Amino acid sequence: MKIKLLSLLIIITAFSCKNEKSETTIIEDEIITQEDITTSIYPESITKVFDAHGGVDAWNAMNTLSFTMEKPNGKEVTTTHLKSRNERIETPTYTAGFDGENYWVLEKDGKEYKGNLKFYKGLMMYFYAMPFIVSDDGIMYKDVEPLTFEGKTYPGILISYEDGVGVSSDDEYIIYYDEETGQMEWLGYTVTFGKDGKSDDFHFIRYNNWQTVNGLVVPKSLDWYNYEDNTPTTKRNTVAFVDVTITKDTPDDSLFEMPEGARKVE
Repeated sequence: MKIKLLSLLIIITAFSCKNEKSETTIIEDEIITQEDITTSIYPESITKVFDAHGGVDAWNAMNTLSFTMEKPNGKEVTTTHLKSRNERIETPTYTAGFDGENYWVLEKDGKEYKGNLKFYKGLMMYFYAMPFIVSDDGIMYKDVEPLTFEGKTYPGILISYEDGVGVSSDDEYIIYYDEETGQMEWLGYTVTFGKDGKSDDFHFIRYNNWQTVNGLVVPKSLDWYNYEDNTPTTKRNTVAFVDVTITKDTPDDSLFEMPEGARKVE
């Protein structure tokens, strides 16, 4: 948050009740001082991580995120309006979306969509947009025990949500980062969608392959790990991201509207 201290206009107004007239004198505007004061609404630890990835102010200036993943059945393109979180997912076998009110899917070539759209909507975007996605309103931060992997120790920040925030407010995340650089290295996350209460079962993704897009340091690929006793063990699979764009341009609402022939997902 930047606050600029500027001089005030000194206005002296003299009222004459007798003559029922008013006279205003404006003293010359003079710049007393101008100074940038940077404050943060975030704890120091998570601010360090945001700054290592380009800064939360730069992220907040963006409106559109798009990326492509190569899936077994072809390319999957996800486009998200970062402010409204409306989303469109385009694949060879279906197109799905969320327009702010309705979840919808358009099946192609007679192939039935068998996924859980309400769960999948925003899922990969959320993982991709780390660490900035945890700068949202309604989030609480807490420093927790570090993670040690292959002899290196990473400080941890637990991210939890106020009740009613998002689809699964019981979800929790732990960002583990490099203490020297501040760069994010690991994500621990729980899955509570469709369940009651919080979970203590953390899954793990490694963030160790980065690229810079429009001044922001974002993943080039992510490694999902097997885990045991809430600790990552061996790499399970890698998901790569190509054709990444992050822009200030606001996407047209029509991109997320349910097309003809699509069906609502309840």
